Amino acid sequence: MGTRSTDHVSVEIKQEDETYLMLKIKEQMDTVSVPHCICRVPHTISKDNEKSYFPQLVSVGPLHKLTGTEDKKWRYLYALLNREPNVEARLHRCVKALKELEPKVRKFYGEEINLNSDELVKTMLVDGCFIIELLLKYSVKGLRRRDDPFFHTKDTFFQLRSDMILLENQIPFCVLQRLFDLVPIPDQCTKSLPVLALGFFKRMIPGDLQSLEERCSQDCSHLLDLIHNCYLPTYPAVESWVGQINLECATKMQKSGIRFKSNAPAKSLLDVKFVNGVLKIPPLNVHYYTEILFRNLIALEHCPHDQAKYVTPYVYLLAKVIQSEKDLRLLSRKGILSIGLERKQEFLDLFKKILVEMEAKDVYYEGTREQANRYTRTSWRQWCWKMKERCKRNPLAVAGFILAILFVAFTLTGSLFSVLSFSSHHF
Repeated sequence: MGTRSTDHVSVEIKQEDETYLMLKIKEQMDTVSVPHCICRVPHTISKDNEKSYFPQLVSVGPLHKLTGTEDKKWRYLYALLNREPNVEARLHRCVKALKELEPKVRKFYGEEINLNSDELVKTMLVDGCFIIELLLKYSVKGLRRRDDPFFHTKDTFFQLRSDMILLENQIPFCVLQRLFDLVPIPDQCTKSLPVLALGFFKRMIPGDLQSLEERCSQDCSHLLDLIHNCYLPTYPAVESWVGQINLECATKMQKSGIRFKSNAPAKSLLDVKFVNGVLKIPPLNVHYYTEILFRNLIALEHCPHDQAKYVTPYVYLLAKVIQSEKDLRLLSRKGILSIGLERKQEFLDLFKKILVEMEAKDVYYEGTREQANRYTRTSWRQWCWKMKERCKRNPLAVAGFILAILFVAFTLTGSLFSVLSFSSHHF
């Protein structure tokens, strides 16, 4: 009886090979996990609106380069790193950390960055430290100097803050957070980086700061994305059974029996809902930043990555509801809009232009619009609204009309009783 022997071949994997394999797998995982969320706005949109998309005072990141304020950013870098001793060691740690982040940083952008490793790291270091020092100086007034170039005049600060919310003027938030963990933070400041950023942008984010701080705990890609997270609706979308349907303007909807009410206080500006014939819309304060902010939030939602669209359908909804000054006045009376007289026409034009440029469609609020549309199809509601309006304009005429109806009703009732009485006597 023979015996069968089998040969076993064992392959020894060296520790170095295993480490290299793990690094390659992690690199591939990072490639998948990092979205291209900092991209250029299409030229067809930005060509006539450069001030809404391109930085005018301070450039941040590799997509734009304004030289006029470069030396001021370096001064902010110096002030931040020199707040405590051992500057050289701290600078070394920052550069090393950014070198490690560099491959990930490049993947955040929707195009190839034409900067070598040292140039990109230097850009991230200067711009990242500038932003951190800016947020610190805004939060702690004692850190500002009298001749500070960015806080010296209101117009300069407005322009600076406008530049900071532009999609093309962003650096990854992971860069800011990594630097924030390494640089010396003054004892007067105990806030986290996201909370500092929220305080800086509070002027353009509706809602109380405490609830915003609770919502900003989720991850964000950059500062504009942090603001976008604050705008996310807290209500689930109403399911639509019909699909795209047209929506009338506010004054026509009112004539159909729909009422408007301010949905205040609301946790999000986008918490729009339709309940029992009432379209509830959170109050919107139209200010200096409104157009730039909405334009860039919409541009962010149209970046080539899987960004959920919420601001886009909200702007679409407003553009449908607000089509004339009458609509503006109606919503202003209801406490839904707060807008100065000088901005009325500008506000009307804004949403129309954005819709055309972005080819926006309302997906999130389809179900809400469908509810409103079904409500307006009820003809007796329109009749009730018309009678109510006539009462306001000419109460005497309406009173006469009601008396006439009562007279006819009494006459018919009397005739009916006469017929019944006649029938009972003769039959």
